[in-house]
Amino acid sequence: MPQVTTSQLQRQLGIFGAVMMGLGAMVGTGVFVSIGVATGIAGPAIILAVALAAGIAICNGLSSAQLAASHPVSGGTYEYGYKYLNSWMGFTAGWMFLIAKSASAATAALGFAGYLLNALGFSRGHLIPLALGAVALFTLIGLGGIRRSNITNIAIVSVTLSSLVFFVVIGLPAVSYVNFTPFFAVGTGESGPLGALFHASALMFVAYTGYSRIATLGEEVQDPERTIPKAIIITMLVTMVLYMAVAVVGIGVVGADTLQGATEAQAAPLAIAAQQFSIPLSSKILAVGAITAMLGVLLNLILGLSRVLLAMGRYRDMPAFFERLNEAETTPYWAVLAVGVIIAGLVLIGDVKTTWSFSAFTVLIYYALTNLAALRLPSEQRLYPGWVAGSGLMACLFLAFWVEQQTWLIGGGLVLVGLLWHAMARRWQETA
Repeated sequence: MPQVTTSQLQRQLGIFGAVMMGLGAMVGTGVFVSIGVATGIAGPAIILAVALAAGIAICNGLSSAQLAASHPVSGGTYEYGYKYLNSWMGFTAGWMFLIAKSASAATAALGFAGYLLNALGFSRGHLIPLALGAVALFTLIGLGGIRRSNITNIAIVSVTLSSLVFFVVIGLPAVSYVNFTPFFAVGTGESGPLGALFHASALMFVAYTGYSRIATLGEEVQDPERTIPKAIIITMLVTMVLYMAVAVVGIGVVGADTLQGATEAQAAPLAIAAQQFSIPLSSKILAVGAITAMLGVLLNLILGLSRVLLAMGRYRDMPAFFERLNEAETTPYWAVLAVGVIIAGLVLIGDVKTTWSFSAFTVLIYYALTNLAALRLPSEQRLYPGWVAGSGLMACLFLAFWVEQQTWLIGGGLVLVGLLWHAMARRWQETA
């Protein structure tokens, strides 16, 4: 194993800051975009998919919590894989995280642009340039370090949560239960309604995985053994309740078909639902929350991805300059810049369904490795029973292959490319 640098990031986050970072990463693309994408697959049964994905995410969250508490450094499952599994699995986890979350970040940038353009009445032709501008701006904010980013994140999350509470409270009286029949989507192909449910659950699972941002920032959290598990559990509970309520109101107000169509045409499904509310400018109010939410997700993903890239630089799985910190030791500046460039490249795809579906397969493989690492924890370091991690492992592997065949074939190919790179990097180190 290569020598790991001794330079460390400063611990500046408490429980509140960690929870807000988790909410900033979770309450965004998942609720404002992916609910519309998954509704197009499962119909009103998306409500069951939200619940199923939440159950799996809870198992994964508990696995992440006990791993982060026992090994509180930046890098998440990449670091856990190295410590509790082997270098090959550790690298695969880091590689999958970079791919999956870069795609999620691109989805967030496109979602931000979609909601803003819808609110301003501009055409979709401005979608990609506006998304690229957001990536550039928040890459610069990420270069300012975790403290400045945390302040920005708290402001963003506060506006987002307020707009979603508004959406649920004002929208409930407009819900028509006719829109929930038929409950299971028709025309689901060979996989049938059950297959559509699993496919939608795989997509919705990604919407819960922002809690990992707390773990990947483990090196910057105060009192990690207490803060990280508590922050992850609080974040998961708040998000689960919110997603269920938003799904019920969104489908109940306009129906599954309209929600799906709004996602494909404008990447702004909840704004279309809010247009049916009795209060004037409801869609504009929701759009403000959606815009801030997407920006919060984008910021948190830039932070989390750069910390994984930092860890990979330390182990020489990526070029060594990615481990370099600024003079104050608050920012891995080369890693932040590289992440911004990668996300910008994926934004050019311009389609939220493609970017979100691709992130689903890769992130499920990532969390399968998280649970596998948790099963290897010594008994004295375990916070939860072994069946929790075992259930999460089996569920992630099961759902990973319910996404489109083309998606998991490409994902599998990228795994092989990554492992080839890893082998070459190991050989260069041995001959250096």
